[in-house]
Amino acid sequence: QVQLVESGGGLVQAGGSLRLSCAASGRTFSTYTMAWFRQAPGTERDFVSLLSWRGGNTAYADSVKGRFTISRDNAKNTVYLQMNSLKPEETAVYYCAADKSFGRGGRFVNQYDYWGQGTQVTVSS
Repeated sequence: QVQLVESGGGLVQAGGSLRLSCAASGRTFSTYTMAWFRQAPGTERDFVSLLSWRGGNTAYADSVKGRFTISRDNAKNTVYLQMNSLKPEETAVYYCAADKSFGRGGRFVNQYDYWGQGTQVTVSS
């Protein structure tokens, strides 16, 4: 069983930055495609970004392109999401997800096998 633990959320003013981290258990982290999703109250969980297990393929939601950057450190079993120029409408719980070994991932919740508990990001206006 893979465990994912997010951290780095908090309160930030509009235009500010945060870096989220997601630490994974297990020895096969380097074979997982990793992703970030977010969910605001009363809404569905939405795709934010993914990074393939090979590290060569990234994808972003249109709304975050140019402002968010996903990266991973396989030696630390950690994936990051650097978020710049944050907007109040991006207030949500941010979740880390993993698609098991050599998975392709994708933009849909059901394409991922493991989830973290989420970290709250609040952007004030």
